Amino acid sequence: MSYDLSLLGWTDLRAAELPADTVPARVARVDRGAAEVIAADGQHHVKYGARVRRASAADPVALPCVGDWAALRWLPEGRYELDEVLPRTTAFIRGGVSRDSVGGLSGDGQGQVLAANVDLVFVAEPSMHSTDFADLGRIERLVALAWESGGTPVVLVTKSDLFENGLDELLDDVRVAAPGVDVHAVSSLHGDGVPLVADYLGGSRTAVILGPSGAGKSTLVNALAGDPLMETQQVRAADGRGRHTTVHRELIPLPAGGLIIDTPGIRRIGLYDIGDGVDLVFSDIEALASRCHFGDCGHSSEPGCAVLAALESGELPERRLESWRKLQREAAWMASRTDARLRKEQLSRWKFITKEMRRSGRNRP
Repeated sequence: MSYDLSLLGWTDLRAAELPADTVPARVARVDRGAAEVIAADGQHHVKYGARVRRASAADPVALPCVGDWAALRWLPEGRYELDEVLPRTTAFIRGGVSRDSVGGLSGDGQGQVLAANVDLVFVAEPSMHSTDFADLGRIERLVALAWESGGTPVVLVTKSDLFENGLDELLDDVRVAAPGVDVHAVSSLHGDGVPLVADYLGGSRTAVILGPSGAGKSTLVNALAGDPLMETQQVRAADGRGRHTTVHRELIPLPAGGLIIDTPGIRRIGLYDIGDGVDLVFSDIEALASRCHFGDCGHSSEPGCAVLAALESGELPERRLESWRKLQREAAWMASRTDARLRKEQLSRWKFITKEMRRSGRNRP
């Protein structure tokens, strides 16, 4: 089967980046040391070449991921290998953050690319998860990372058919948690909102869909594809938790145009290299902070703090301020971990250089 790569997002600008004697392909799925790719002459299972292995050993972010454009090189033994990952226009990266045994943050400061070269990030949050409404804190976190990726976030409140009363109020709460972001209610089983989601994917646009297990991501993908491509399961009735039906990330071309990347459910996703993403999500707090009496106001107990005044008046929900503080702390912690890792790597390089210089000096006649 042959493919028109322009329908997968291939452009003349990307063609100019392609190394000599290679052919382009888009990564549809990754495995350990290998990937499923889509090239003009069909789909191929390719192993990583030496250049890719060296780059990823130095930095895990350099590993090929779903959505990447890659250069394939034909080998004498009659197969392709993935020779190089082409520069990414966007990348959704999560930090290596987890909880340690005493409840604190731990991690190595390194990141993992979940999807690359995406135009849109669909943040899927079920309208009702067990006995709780949508997790606004999770929405804020994912939207911040979406802005940071370079893609455009769109929040999809899924399974809207299960929410009997107050859906409009819930959507309003979500819009407060994601200012400036499109928010839509979707029921994939009933088809409500599915055509609207499809409209975002006209032409060769690529979207990744992210959210917790049980949010209905694979069901939405199937609705967009018009065919049950992805296996789905029901949320457990006992605790309202979803099963991890999707166990890998996969790029799926849609019949009506566009591509979507389905992903496994996310229980926790750490920040990575956050710049303006948090500020965009909390633009209301940033606007209030600009009116504080002190330019370096920490919004804790300072006199003339506009943020605390808004909190006391009810203009700013306490939950939102706490969420902002949490993400600010985490972003600062991740930055310190990254700096520490870079300092360690630099020290190791200098030790190696010094050792080589001393050895070469001993070998002189």
